[in-house]
Amino acid sequence: MSEEKHLSDFLNGKTEYTLGLFRFFIEQLGEFGAIKLRPAKSMISIESKTQFAYITQLGKNFIHVVIPFNQPYENNLCFIKIAQVPGTDQFNHHLRIYSEEDVNDEVKSFLRMAME
Repeated sequence: MSEEKHLSDFLNGKTEYTLGLFRFFIEQLGEFGAIKLRPAKSMISIESKTQFAYITQLGKNFIHVVIPFNQPYENNLCFIKIAQVPGTDQFNHHLRIYSEEDVNDEVKSFLRMAME
């Protein structure tokens, strides 16, 4: 029997700083259109028409976001790592957000592209 996950499972016990970053990030995404958060076993998936990003970690002072694309976007200043998922055409772009300023125009353009 699979245990259903709730957003609170991920947010409980997190620092106020991290919770503030999380809320800010979700608000920013909401400006692009309607989104839904779907808590899963080890991450929170973010979807509009499809799943377009995942929050994989809520640290003491950051949130870690993975954005899958079907090609690597090497020419950027925002991703800390780009890794191909073995056996697929998917490239996971890892983004670590430490402050509200990290959700800049470049990050927003990649998120908007992923959402479409």
